[in-house]
Amino acid sequence: MPRRLAPALALASLLLSTASCASAAAPRPGGPVRGISQSEMRQGQQAHPQLMAEFGGAFAGPQADYVRRVGQRVAVQSGLANADRDFTVTLLNSPVNNALAIPGGYVYVTRQLLALLNDEAELAAVLGHEVGHVAARHSASRSTRSTIGGLLAGVLGVVTGSPELGQIAGQFAQLYTLRYSRQQEYESDDLGIRYLGGAGYDQQAMATALASLAAQNSLDARLAGQDARSLPEFASTHPDPGARVDRAARRAQAAPAAGRLRNRDAFLTAIDGLLYGDDPQQGIVDGRTFRHPVLRLEFMAPSGFQMANGTRAVSITGRGGQALFSTGPYRGDLADYVGRVFAGLSSQGGVPAGQVRTTRINGLPAAYASTRARSQQGTIDVTVVAYEFDRDSAYHFVTITAAGQGTGPFTPMIDSLRRLTPAEAARIPVREIDVVTVRAGDTAQSLAQRMAFDDAKLDRFLVLNRLAPDARLAPGDRVKLVVFRR
Repeated sequence: MPRRLAPALALASLLLSTASCASAAAPRPGGPVRGISQSEMRQGQQAHPQLMAEFGGAFAGPQADYVRRVGQRVAVQSGLANADRDFTVTLLNSPVNNALAIPGGYVYVTRQLLALLNDEAELAAVLGHEVGHVAARHSASRSTRSTIGGLLAGVLGVVTGSPELGQIAGQFAQLYTLRYSRQQEYESDDLGIRYLGGAGYDQQAMATALASLAAQNSLDARLAGQDARSLPEFASTHPDPGARVDRAARRAQAAPAAGRLRNRDAFLTAIDGLLYGDDPQQGIVDGRTFRHPVLRLEFMAPSGFQMANGTRAVSITGRGGQALFSTGPYRGDLADYVGRVFAGLSSQGGVPAGQVRTTRINGLPAAYASTRARSQQGTIDVTVVAYEFDRDSAYHFVTITAAGQGTGPFTPMIDSLRRLTPAEAARIPVREIDVVTVRAGDTAQSLAQRMAFDDAKLDRFLVLNRLAPDARLAPGDRVKLVVFRR
């Protein structure tokens, strides 16, 4: 979560507007040659900077150059006349397993998904799948959907009686993901397999990449009640990877001119030291606790609630209600700040604020107000609680609960927000990928104990390395660990 917010609804609007474009099949060898159109380029150029901002921006460093090179190698296999110069391949600084593409040749993969993959061919497969969406112009019939962001956006739309997303919902543009039809997913898998072969890669890499994604999706579901991070993933953006594994394997087996390149060692060398999970510049979710080492603040979500850290806000969701933690411009007046938060809850004039009261929470000046609002399902309580950290900065929660509950289950969370000392902020752990060489006597169980997690160490290790539970490691093998950065 950055220090300041900016409206982000334009990105969702642009993605929705692409539905009016005409669909076209991807170029095929020997068929007519076309390039990325000027209209597609304009759409991509408009959406690209906003998408970058919503997904944490570009990740800098040698990994970004590596991803770009692999992506360009795959893109030129698409048959698009201008693929060698007009595709833009970006490694996103996001802790979400995701990959996506937008019109104009813009292709993205997150560093979290990069860390999950196990060789260069699998990276090429993921990027090839996204290039396939561009080449086949699947954005023409693409729709947008929202997960956690939609929970708040939907409620606020109901509160205001408007189907439009309010400003608060715009802060969750990061959580908009692109839903394709099953046939479009299959077509992009097939195109990606073709591109893999053309680039010299092992075409079975599409199946193995999907297998890793399916395993991670399953593990995330099992851990949801413990380390709940329900952000959209590649596995949900691109539905049901498990069902596509066998199909991709069969298609690769039947494909002509199969390549052999996997480049595992080069890939592992490239991702060694890669930041894993949340970027400390955006705050870190650790179980139920959110800490921000730069802003020097901490709070704890209620038990049983899921917390998701976006680049603009943190969302907290559960059966008892929904909440958002964020910030905005502060002018030294908490009552005014609370009023402006209420005013920003809708594009139709906001939600009227109740009486603003002041208090102190953990030594911080605070102000709060609640209001009863009508919804299509009945009435609800909307509360804003703001905290002053200094004369130039304030932060706030917005909570939504059933009528009569006030802040309900969020009361302990509101009372838990506090300022961290410089020493506490400096001790917040940051995770990274550590590629290690297996030594004599090492086992999956012994190496898993070095994983920087309190739970499911072995399961996480096996999924991260796409290993079976009975896998035997040989001295000299290289595997990935997630460790705390020193």
